[in-house]
Amino acid sequence: MAGQMTTVVTRDVEDRYRGFLTSVMLEIAPGVYVSPQMTQGVRDRVWSVLEDWWAALGRGSIVMTWRDTKAVGNLRILVLGVPAKEIVDADGVLLLKRK
Repeated sequence: MAGQMTTVVTRDVEDRYRGFLTSVMLEIAPGVYVSPQMTQGVRDRVWSVLEDWWAALGRGSIVMTWRDTKAVGNLRILVLGVPAKEIVDADGVLLLKRK
């Protein structure tokens, strides 16, 4: 089964995240990781690890995104630690609304 392009962006997190993410993704800029063919199973496992660490450490922010045809705007976004935002569909255009 082919995977989806997946991107993770980290900000102000501990070094352990960098070590873990570079074991499964390519770091193309400081704190920006990509994988062109990540499967859903791998993506779910990576997010699970990130969630567990973030719950324990609670520092910084992490955003994961990938193409999902069932999501608004065909884009799924998961977020840890940044101000709460809601993604809204405005006639097919994705907008971020602060909660």
